[in-house]
Amino acid sequence: MSADRIRISYTVEGGQDRDVRVPSGVSLFDAASWNGVAIDSTCGGHGTCRKCKVRVTGGQVPVSRLDPRAFGPEELAAGWRLACRAAATGDVQVTVPPLVTRPKAATVGVGRQVILRPAVQKRCVRLPEPTLADQRTDLERLRAALDDLDPAVDLHALRSLPRALRAGDFEVTAVVVDDVLVDVEPGDTTGRVFGIAFDLGTTTVVATLLDLTTATPAAVGSMLNPQQPLGGDVITRISATMLDTGALDRLTAHARTALDGLAHEVCAQAEVAPTDVYEIALAGNATMTALALGIDPEPLGVAPFVMSTRSFPGLRADDLGVRVHPAARAYVFPALGAYVGGDIVAGALASGMDRDKRVRLFVDVGTNCEIVLSDGERVLATAAPAGPAFEGAQIRCGMRAAPGAIEGVKISDDDVALQVIGDVAPIGLCGSGLVDAVAALLQVGLLDASGRLLTPEAAAEVRPGLAGRLHSVGEERVFALAQNVYLSQRDVRELQFAKAAIATGWRLLAAELGLDPGDVQQVLLAGSFGSYLSPTAAVRIGLVPGVPAVRIVSAGNVAGEGAKMALLSVRERAAAQALLEEVRYVELSDRPDFNDRFIDQLAFPAR
Repeated sequence: MSADRIRISYTVEGGQDRDVRVPSGVSLFDAASWNGVAIDSTCGGHGTCRKCKVRVTGGQVPVSRLDPRAFGPEELAAGWRLACRAAATGDVQVTVPPLVTRPKAATVGVGRQVILRPAVQKRCVRLPEPTLADQRTDLERLRAALDDLDPAVDLHALRSLPRALRAGDFEVTAVVVDDVLVDVEPGDTTGRVFGIAFDLGTTTVVATLLDLTTATPAAVGSMLNPQQPLGGDVITRISATMLDTGALDRLTAHARTALDGLAHEVCAQAEVAPTDVYEIALAGNATMTALALGIDPEPLGVAPFVMSTRSFPGLRADDLGVRVHPAARAYVFPALGAYVGGDIVAGALASGMDRDKRVRLFVDVGTNCEIVLSDGERVLATAAPAGPAFEGAQIRCGMRAAPGAIEGVKISDDDVALQVIGDVAPIGLCGSGLVDAVAALLQVGLLDASGRLLTPEAAAEVRPGLAGRLHSVGEERVFALAQNVYLSQRDVRELQFAKAAIATGWRLLAAELGLDPGDVQQVLLAGSFGSYLSPTAAVRIGLVPGVPAVRIVSAGNVAGEGAKMALLSVRERAAAQALLEEVRYVELSDRPDFNDRFIDQLAFPAR
């Protein structure tokens, strides 16, 4: 991939146009993702959904192997391309159609531009050959050539050194990670420097292969976390280790299998040798990180919720089961607390929570909801026990965000319009669909502020065209969304508890900083669920009471963005470590006022 930079001009229909400069060879999809231009996609840029359609209106982008499957001959001639397969090698102008669905790509985030200064350095040197008059050791000879570096030496490098020198006719490339010489390679290999950024989520694991010479992603892979059979959330996985002495080993093995499998998958995609990967970075919550490292997570699950350590210095990739370069290093994000882990530190880094002078609220919505609030000077963080409603769990017709899941709901006087993942017949309701459904029912008056669904008789007076959708399953009142898919009264209560916990958590932080809710200038909804949540629906159900919907934005996968930044810049890595001192963690479980404030937030805002 060439390091020459090119200009891509994006014209976004119904949105904000943007000119970006990126290295030659970057796909139109990746260039857009890294610069905040939303292109429709449901596969994350893998070329399988064929939704990332753009039109090249200026410059040349060749037709890829997959383009003829998505476009006819006339469309191809008119410049239509799949953005994830369109590699730009010169200046181009691109028109981006309006979004049909919200972006689902795990690589879309709010990543900032960073100064490229990776921990991995390669230095090509030519050494004088030894003679009877010059019998310095191979290492002494190499150290003299690396005059401005004085690295420690890994045993792997010593093993490689004699053979590499003679195979390369004494021209070799020294590979240094941080201040350690990890390898010596024959010839000039300075063009091959890669790292892998991992987002180790409770539900999904994502790996991004980065070219550390150009700061661009070479490949992305993802999979469901194979720990799922031992529990769908961190609490059940911790419980499994307490009940079964062999569960910890199995959970660790599952995590390492996922990380190693994805590492080799992305290397194969980009045709990169795993031995050219010299460092990995991992962002995960405290429990996922502990399990991947084989650390007993039991203390995280019981009061007083104590971590084994906040930081993990001196790790190697093989400590996480990732088989890349034999001496590859691993950077694992530190944690602020047992339930505000490395994924949140990575997200706070990527979104610049410690650098912005605005009052900003960062919310990672999930079973355990992490919250960070900054007034421009001080930064506070906490975790709120939201429960599994946002994940679609414990919902009568709930399911994960997969094909067939209702993810969006609009209700008019006499009709219900559904947005279903995969454009197939609905079979269940995921978290974003749950929020949309409740918000829509509140809007049309079929759900009151207390969270009670109206009776069919009362509904007939308010919305006669919808009254027939209200009936009972057993003794429970439900609202029918589709055939065999409905929203129950218990589902509404689950959502009320979840949104009340989150609203209480961030309002307590606001009180600590002497802020009113209206002082918040921007709300970042992070994580996979936050990417799909409608700001209008979030306001309507009272998730962020007192904040206008126009101030709410999707942050995307900021944990993954933070992991990329840690690979690309040692300065950003130092900034992540500094967050441990700059962010104050607030524990909610021992707050005497939490329950009263929680009860105050249960009701939905009045229309």
